[in-house]
Amino acid sequence: MSARDTDWDGVRLHVVTGKGGTGKTTVAAALALALASEGRRVLLVEVEGRQGIAQLFDCPPLPYEERRVAVAPGGGDVYALAIDTEEALIEYLEMFYNLKRAGKAMTRLGIVDFVTTIAPGLRDVILTGKTSESVRRRKKDKSFLYDAVVMDAPPTGRITKFLNVNDEVSGLAKVGPVRNHADTVMKVVRSPETAVHFVTLLEEMPVQETMDGIRDLTEVGLPVGGVFVNMEHAPVLSEDDRARAASGELDTDEIVRGVKAAGLERDAEPIAAVLAAEAGEHARRTALQRREKERLESVDRPRYTLPLLSDGMDLAGLYDLAAALREQGAA
Repeated sequence: MSARDTDWDGVRLHVVTGKGGTGKTTVAAALALALASEGRRVLLVEVEGRQGIAQLFDCPPLPYEERRVAVAPGGGDVYALAIDTEEALIEYLEMFYNLKRAGKAMTRLGIVDFVTTIAPGLRDVILTGKTSESVRRRKKDKSFLYDAVVMDAPPTGRITKFLNVNDEVSGLAKVGPVRNHADTVMKVVRSPETAVHFVTLLEEMPVQETMDGIRDLTEVGLPVGGVFVNMEHAPVLSEDDRARAASGELDTDEIVRGVKAAGLERDAEPIAAVLAAEAGEHARRTALQRREKERLESVDRPRYTLPLLSDGMDLAGLYDLAAALREQGAA
């Protein structure tokens, strides 16, 4: 599939956010794999220090350097970077103030923590700046080193503040390296080459946070990408059976007969009672998913659906999710 077949033709920075527990790191990793397919080179960046990428790709904890973690279908490569705030701050001081030795001394004295605590906007500038530098970096032949960069970003509730670094540093610096660096970051973040994607579950709170987050980004002029509906439960009962299960009108005698036919005659009645309760819960969950899906219809953004993997999440499952994204045109 060519770039022109995607919803984000020309996008090179994919920022992935979502309410905690929605699986945003998993989706970011699957998106990186999908984008790297057919020989492309993609960087997956983690900014929260949780080493979630290493766990997903079943590799040792990532150092503060870019390392290849996977080969995508068709021969592309996924590289990963776990940004360490202290190391990034020292790198920043060396780059703009030629203070590498002083930066190391600051780390030992705990001043790095002090600086990023009293000036959290500076921390965000450093993290987003490191990512945007990866987006802009070129090889000797002037082509981009990475075809795309995927950022596993902070949760939805913090994403607007995290990305809108110009506002964050306005109280820190009006001119000078910090201000110039923030301006450079914002040129990347606000450009058509960036898209901020939201990961949600088909549940009330994650959907509401997604809708609120999209509104907040739109209000400050930051580019919204797609909505990734993660871990959707596929219906296993017909619509009529779900209606009967939800109302408690399932034919339990029929369930008992089915259990007995399966060779479980001795415990047929209690097993049938458990199955009826499970059917009721399934019916309620399916109805909830349908309702939340209808709420998302009001959001005029591309939407992608990722299934709940019955065998749990492992590296093979990650490749399955990447394939699902490509099938839906997300890469």
